[in-house]
Amino acid sequence: MLLRLRGLLLPFTIFFFTVSFQAPSPVAHTFSDAPIEFDSLTLLYKGEEKFLANVRQLTFGGENAEAYLSFDERQLIFQSRALGQDCDQIYIMNLDGSGKRLVSTGKGRTTCSYFLPDGKTILYASTHAASPDCPPPPDFSKGYTWALYKTYDIFFADTGGRALRQITITPGYDAEATVSPIGDKIVFTSVRDGDLELYTMDIDGKNQKRLTYHVGYDGGAFFSWDGRKIVFRASAPKDSAEVKSYFELLNQGLIRPNKLEIFVIDTTGQNRRQITNNGKANFAPFFHPNNKQIIFSSNLGDTERGRNFDLYLINEDGTGLTRITYCPDFDGFPIFTRDGKKIIFASNRNGKVRGETNVFIADWIYKP
Repeated sequence: MLLRLRGLLLPFTIFFFTVSFQAPSPVAHTFSDAPIEFDSLTLLYKGEEKFLANVRQLTFGGENAEAYLSFDERQLIFQSRALGQDCDQIYIMNLDGSGKRLVSTGKGRTTCSYFLPDGKTILYASTHAASPDCPPPPDFSKGYTWALYKTYDIFFADTGGRALRQITITPGYDAEATVSPIGDKIVFTSVRDGDLELYTMDIDGKNQKRLTYHVGYDGGAFFSWDGRKIVFRASAPKDSAEVKSYFELLNQGLIRPNKLEIFVIDTTGQNRRQITNNGKANFAPFFHPNNKQIIFSSNLGDTERGRNFDLYLINEDGTGLTRITYCPDFDGFPIFTRDGKKIIFASNRNGKVRGETNVFIADWIYKP
């Protein structure tokens, strides 16, 4: 799902007591404010040159985010909303940005798309089955919130957008589905049991099982490259007042995303552990192919507005936090290629108008 602030696009795929829950001790992380120097030729901000090289912009105009690779790494599937349109739709393009084509129905609101391993099938979440209209944005009279549209369900389709098949049928929000790199499972977020929890299903959509059991939002999950772990973002109400507030909003189809931490859990549902503990909005975590490091987006470095999101790298044990990007607005949704040589992400950099978000690909050159 795409998280929007006025004038900025802050994308989120949207949107926890379990066995062996472990949280690291809070650590104070400080980052000096890097000069905002942007090179329009390299598409890099000062400080990024030791991490990224050969940056190429793949989309131009509108709001484009959540770009994920096909299993053969020749194509990307992503969500996009042209300027003037009300709702995102799902598109496929080649890895060089060419051949962009619509693969969702063009109706309702869509989010969270992914390729299946056969290269012929895609999945995405959509509200079109309930209504062809674009559902309204949330009411911000209750503060900044995300809308959890109860009409979101997950669908399969072929890569031409045909052969549409609904694979979730429970009442309420079903979305945020991603596929294991080994091609056997799908993980997704659902409110079917009264809270936002993670669930898995077989690659054909069958055998849907609950994975997490923790009060608060669990979502935005991705598998490790060996298929043994799942990394995700989660909220954790601290006391009865926070729990009450959380469920009051949830019952209205809303969630407040100002505090999200990164967690990892085994695909069996065991050994849940907390990776970040900074009290900020951390999201879009993705494993490096070494299965030992996680890249994610956070407003950790913005101590004033909390609206500037950049990319960070961290070890799975919570050590070695390293800032990767220095865009003054938004960088998010990072993913690596299977060999770890390239990174794909969404960013406000190089936009022609404020709030424009595009997909970029770059060489990953960081050597710790």
